[in-house]
This record gives sequence, C-alpha cells and structure tokens, in this order.
Amino acid sequence: MKNTFIIVLFCLITSICLSQKNVDSLILAGIEKKEQNYFKLQKFFNNVYFTDQETNFLLENSKQNNYLLGVVYAKNIQGRSYRNKAVYNKAIKKYNEALKIIKTINSIEAEIVTLNQLGVVYRRQDKIRSALNYHQQSLEIINKIGITSNDLKKSKSIAINSIGNIYLTLKQYEKALDKFKESIIIQEKLEDIRGLAINYQNIGFAHKNIGNIDIALNSYKKSLFYNNLNNDSLGKVICHNSIAAVLIKKGAFEEANNYITEVVTAIEKIGNNYYLSEVYNTLGWVSIKLNKYKKAAEYLKKSLKIGLKNNLPSNLVSTYNHLSELHQKKGNYKKALDFYHKSMELENQISSNNNIRYMNSLINKYDSEVHTNKIKDLAKENEIAKLKLLRNRNILIIALVSIALFGVLLYSIYRQNLLKNDKQILHLEQDALRIQMNPHFVFNALNSIKLYIINNEQKNAVRYLNKFSKLIRSILESSTVKEVTLGEELKTMGLYMSIENIRFSNEIDYEENFNKNLNLETVKIPPLVLQPFLENSIWHGLSSKKGEKKIKLSVNKLSEKFYQIDIEDNGVGRKEAFRIKSNKTLNRKSIGINLTKERLSNFSVQFENDYSLDYTDLVDENDNACGTIVSLKIPLV
Repeated sequence: MKNTFIIVLFCLITSICLSQKNVDSLILAGIEKKEQNYFKLQKFFNNVYFTDQETNFLLENSKQNNYLLGVVYAKNIQGRSYRNKAVYNKAIKKYNEALKIIKTINSIEAEIVTLNQLGVVYRRQDKIRSALNYHQQSLEIINKIGITSNDLKKSKSIAINSIGNIYLTLKQYEKALDKFKESIIIQEKLEDIRGLAINYQNIGFAHKNIGNIDIALNSYKKSLFYNNLNNDSLGKVICHNSIAAVLIKKGAFEEANNYITEVVTAIEKIGNNYYLSEVYNTLGWVSIKLNKYKKAAEYLKKSLKIGLKNNLPSNLVSTYNHLSELHQKKGNYKKALDFYHKSMELENQISSNNNIRYMNSLINKYDSEVHTNKIKDLAKENEIAKLKLLRNRNILIIALVSIALFGVLLYSIYRQNLLKNDKQILHLEQDALRIQMNPHFVFNALNSIKLYIINNEQKNAVRYLNKFSKLIRSILESSTVKEVTLGEELKTMGLYMSIENIRFSNEIDYEENFNKNLNLETVKIPPLVLQPFLENSIWHGLSSKKGEKKIKLSVNKLSEKFYQIDIEDNGVGRKEAFRIKSNKTLNRKSIGINLTKERLSNFSVQFENDYSLDYTDLVDENDNACGTIVSLKIPLV
C-alpha cells in the first residue's frame, strides 16, 4: 500500500514537472519569435495560464533577450493580477511601467489595451475622472490611427461601454445611452453576441431609471435573446431579474413572479452572491405585491443576509426599501420607518461616492474653504499687506513699462529683419524667374519648334508648342508663390526636359522614379529649384557624350524628417566637363547653382533641419568617369 502511494506521488510530481516544462517551452518560443503585434502575442499565449511564477519567467527572459513587448505583456499580467486582488496602487504602478516602455517601442495596440486596463482600475476605485480620462485617451488613439482590425474594434467597444457604465454610476443616463448605442454599432459588425447582450442590458437599466419602462422592457428582452443564443446562464438570470422588476412596476405581478421563479435554481447553482441577493430581493418584492407576506419576509431576509455578509450596498438599499414596504403593509410602522431610514442613509453614502454632482460640489466646497482661509489670513495681516501691496504695485508698474518698451524694441527689430528677409526672398525669386526665362533658352526652344514647322512635321510642332506653352505658364504661375508641391515641380521638370530634348533629337532618356506610397502632393519645395541641376546634367554631362544619354530623377523618403531627390546622369563626369568648358573660347553662362543654394537656405529657415547638397562621381570597373549623381536632401520638419 505504501509503495503504491509512493508510485502515485512520483507520477503526479513528474506530470506537474513536465507540464511546467511545456509551459516554459511555450513562453520561450514566444520570446524567441519576438512578435511585435500585441494582439497576436495575446493569441499566442491564449492557452497559457499565467501564475506569478510563469509571469516572472516571461518577464526575466524577455528582459534578457531585449524583447520589450514581452516585458510590457508581463507587466500588464502583473497589473491585472494586482487589480483582481484589489491591490490597486501596485496595479497602477505596473501599468504605468508598461506605458513607459510602450512609448519607446511605439506599440499602438499595447498602449490602447494598457490605457483601458488603467481605466478599469480607477473605475473600481470610484476615481471616475481618472477612469474616464484613460478610456478617452484609448478612444482618441483608435480614432486617430483609423485601424479597422477586429481586435482594435473590440478594444474600442470595451472603452466605450466602460465609459457608459461610468455615466450609469454617476446617474447621467442620457450620456450613458449615447455610449451604449455607439458600442452596439461596433458589436453588431463584429457579431459579438456577448457584447450585444451586455449593451442591451445596460440600455434597459438606463431607460428604467429615466422612466421609460416599455423601452427598458424591450431592451431587457433583446438582451435575453442574445444570452439565449450564447447559452449564458448568468446572463439569463440577470435578464429575468431585470424583466421581473419592470413587470412589477407595470403591475403585472403574476407574470413577474413567473419570470423570477424560473431562475432561482439556476442562480443558486451558479453561486454568484451579488445576483443571488438581487433575485431573492425581487422574489420578496413580488411576494409583497401578491400579499404573500410570509414568503416575502423569508426571501428578503435571505437577500439581507447575503448583502450584509458580502458588503453589497446597492442591493441592501433595495432590500431595506422592500422591508420597509412589507412592515408598512403588516402595520408595523415603527419597523417600516427604521428600514426606510436605513435605506436612505445607505443610499446617501453611495451617492456621496459616485454622484458627479456631489463630486463637483465637494470640489467647489474645498475651493471655497481654501478661499475663505486665505481671506482670514489676509485680514490678520492687513496692515503689513497694504505696505507690501503698495511697494509691489510700484515695482510692477515699473516692470510692466520696462517690459512694454523692451517688447516694442524687440518687435521693431523683428519687423525690420522680417522685411529685410522678405525683400531678399523676393529678389531671389525674381532672379530665379529671369534665369528660368532667359532669352537663350526661349530662343532655342522656339527655334527647335520652328524646324518642325519648316520640315512640315505639324504633329510634332503642335505637340511641342503645346508643351512649351504649358512650361511658360507653369514658370509664370510659380513666380507668384514661394512654394509648390513636389508633384507640381516634377510635372514642370517633365515639360522642361521635353523641350530641351528636342535639341538632342530626343536622344536623352529621361526617367522619373519615386515610391508610389510617397504622397507628392504633401511635400513642399521652392518652385523651379530642380531646373538648374537638370540643365547642368544636360549641358555639362551629356552634351559632350557620344552614344546613350540618360537622366534619372529619383525621390525617396529617408525618414520623418527628410526626403531626398537624386538626379543621376551617365555623362562624361565633372572633371571632363570642367576640362571641356575650360577649352571653349565662349563659355555658356551658369544657370545659377549659387542662386539655387540661397533659395534653398531661405526655404529651410522655416524648418528645424537644414537642406544638404552632395555630388557623387560615378566610375566604371576601369575607374573611368561614367556619370554624376546630384543628391538634394530637403527637410520635412
């Protein structure tokens, strides 16, 4: 017998060890995977029951592997554990530690979940304003990012429902209804039956307290319908109890008695003391209405006993009311009055904790007391205060006059600098327009179009004349603004390259390359700022080159602070271009790179970061020059 016991004990210990080993292996696998989506991490650990030991194992190994989302998940589990034990200060500490890490890893999903959990902790402490604040923060993030995943939709619905329940606690029933209706819209799309049952139950409670009895009854029946679909035993009990209470108010006592009697066995089996107390209370109430005073006394006594033992204030208020009504019916007026006073006293205590009007009056009262104390202190020191006030007033007048004069001086200097800067910018823009519209370019363009006309190439003549007119119009329109979108600038450069390409018999292969996800319409740039770089590529890089001629313009977003424009040609290179230029007897005038740099400097003043301009000389495998890349980095912030 002893040996058998030892064998069984050994097998049990072995089984526990193996089970623990399997849990540890699953946790390590989750850490190794390093999932960066919080909801996916939740689903991965869905079948793990986290005791304190498992939570610490997850926390320590996540720290060792620098898996910060794993650390956040572990701290949220710790927070939930402390919350369930009603150790709220430690729960708040763990959630705040999680939030601090979340800010460094930018996990939106984790932030939303953690804010909602903090809201629940504060709501359980009846710290209504803090609870409302955290749930509102969660909703603001969800609405801002506009993510449509079902997990985030459910988080949004939870936050909205929680805010609705806060309003119920504060007896602001209209605001509560707005929140429940908003939550229902989401739950219907998610087909969340349990969520719909809860929301309709809450709506029924709000309407019952407003006085809309028929609407409340209809909402309770909808909730019961969803609880039946979900086969939720406790949900059915709650609905039957609520429906019975409404039917009593409507005077349908027999029907109410049938509704509540159906669920007595079920709630006694479930063992939820809160709702068991409510069911006994409703049974007692309906028994009074049916003149069954003995039964009423038995049920109300049971309800009272459970309420006192488990500290259920709201249930006790209702039980005291019904006991008062029972003793009044039986002619025991002294007892009836005693129970009535108990009910009122307890209800006032609850209201003092939960009613927002009381909370506001408490704050006002506190502010008023502070103000009164200050007045008393000032009255005691009145003589000294008069002298101090007189001295301080004189100092204040002198200080204000000095500040005003200094402010006028600063504004005058600022205004002068602003006018000077605007004048410089205007001068630069006018110079830029003159350069883009220089007679040499216009003459050559028109000459090229004229050749098409002479050669009777009407289609080409019309096409390029149309492009030329669009280019001129674009240049003229750009001269009236300080900034254009990058999309508009690229269109203008495309027209410019088409016109210049005529001179090269369309030999230049011009290509624009940019990420389709980059919104060119939101990126700003000085107008016509790319033209000088394209012109340099054409006349210094490609004009002296034989064979294939290419120019590629690329746009890339480097970060949230910068985007980069690269102009790459396969020309002769800068050294060779300089040598050819030096040997010419008549040098072509520069289009104005220096002027462009000044314009870029003025443009960058409004940003936190400055622009940069870099040149890269390209070489082939034999170290021979084979082109140039101009890289222009433009600030976004």
